[in-house]
Amino acid sequence: MAADLSQIVKAYDVRGVVPDQWDEPLAELFGAAFVRVTGADAVVTGHDMRPSSPGLSGAFARGAAAQGADVTEIGLCSTDQLYYASGALGLPGAMFTASHNPARYNGIKLCRAGAAPVGQDTGLAEIRELVERWSESGAPEPTADAPGTITRRDTLEDYAAYLRSLVDLTSVRPLKVVVDAGNGMGGHTVPTVFDGLPLTLVPMYFELDGTFPNHEANPLDPANLVDLRKRVREEGADLGLAFDGDADRCFVVDERGEPVSPSAITALVASRELARNGGKGTIIHNLITSWSVPEVVREHGGTPERTRVGHSFIKAEMARTGAIFGGEHSAHYYFRDFWNADTGMLAALHVLAALGGQQGTLSALVAQYDRYTGSGEINSTVDDQNARLAAIRAAYEGRDGITLDDLDGLTVTSADWWFNVRPSNTEPLLRLNAEARDTATMTTIRDEALTLIRS
Repeated sequence: MAADLSQIVKAYDVRGVVPDQWDEPLAELFGAAFVRVTGADAVVTGHDMRPSSPGLSGAFARGAAAQGADVTEIGLCSTDQLYYASGALGLPGAMFTASHNPARYNGIKLCRAGAAPVGQDTGLAEIRELVERWSESGAPEPTADAPGTITRRDTLEDYAAYLRSLVDLTSVRPLKVVVDAGNGMGGHTVPTVFDGLPLTLVPMYFELDGTFPNHEANPLDPANLVDLRKRVREEGADLGLAFDGDADRCFVVDERGEPVSPSAITALVASRELARNGGKGTIIHNLITSWSVPEVVREHGGTPERTRVGHSFIKAEMARTGAIFGGEHSAHYYFRDFWNADTGMLAALHVLAALGGQQGTLSALVAQYDRYTGSGEINSTVDDQNARLAAIRAAYEGRDGITLDDLDGLTVTSADWWFNVRPSNTEPLLRLNAEARDTATMTTIRDEALTLIRS
């Protein structure tokens, strides 16, 4: 019987429970299908610290090699280190990780050469179709004359050196930084990337452990920042950094232990990238980043470009517009000079350079980039997403001074506030984000929208 992969092949990656939903034999078929669909004669693979990752990654390599592709295994790495290898080596890549998901999960993030994403519309649907067919009949005979080779290569030092080459760190004053790796891949990459910088590093949970014994490696959930915030205050540190499981996202905490909005980080990095490019360039931001982002971009001579939420949309707009940088509310940061791929580590280096290049505190530095009051993302379970969106539209349509747009869900905007409601693609949820010029207005509009969503 053919495997049903509908539950594990998502819009942008593969993700599911091991071994219940997928296992090494299926990973081997994914390797073979990846080579067939991309036409690659060579690929690069890497994996995180989850117990199942080495076996799945090795099986994928065998499947790819059986179809004639030479495989370069870089072993333990962060997702952005895999993107670096894909870009620097000019090879399609496969990263084995489930990011911040619990230990029983694993997945594959696939890209073409130059870290170009592979999603449902760019090859993933075809890969799924082949794997489902072959799970019943077996992988076909290879089209190549001989199987490919499998070799190992360490890219960590090269990755770190490349990131440091993109940020001027020569004027950084001594800083104390607490880093919470969440037992994820930040514990592997941070020591090498930060080596030689004038930093006193206070490591938290650097031991690689895919069972996540201390807390989930998902800094987007405030509960997982509690330990870092406390440690920053105890240490009298200048800032704190938190990475997710595969270390492609970075969250920042100021010297008071207060989380810094990813929108403020987007605006800060955007201003620096514009300065590097002579005050010109396009900056991508998704539609639920703060009003501060496009304002700062324009003030620094750049052109803001608003897009939907999600890395595939950001990367597509980066490529279309030639944008120099892009940021999302979820702490994904994308750089033209990093093959349009996302790297939280490079964003962290920008924060260190900006803070260390002056004498003030991080809270004072980011205040100029954090101008409004936001609700954060609030999820509500609903019976009928479309009916709730229609009710919200009916409540605001035709009001004076209010505009509506449908770029991603429904965005309602006035002179002093905005909110966006968008449906989850995988759960019966509506996600609300609201922002206003003051806290009282934000609270009022947030509660009004929630009443409409939950009524």
